[in-house]
Amino acid sequence: MGAFSIWHLLVLLVVVVLVFGTKKLRNMGNDLGSAVKGFKDGMNSEDEAKKMTDATDKVIDVADTKRHEKQS
Repeated sequence: MGAFSIWHLLVLLVVVVLVFGTKKLRNMGNDLGSAVKGFKDGMNSEDEAKKMTDATDKVIDVADTKRHEKQS
């Protein structure tokens, strides 16, 4: 009681397939997969951009330090 058995899930799956059809479910799965992949790519490119910005800031700091040392 209260827990779904495998038969409940199979009946639910059959009803969903009958309502939406296999082609529509396949398209929704592809769309969902593309969205997740795009999100992951966006997160990775954001991390890479932050690393590049940090590296650029370090190069600028080193250049400024050397310039100040020459002026002294």
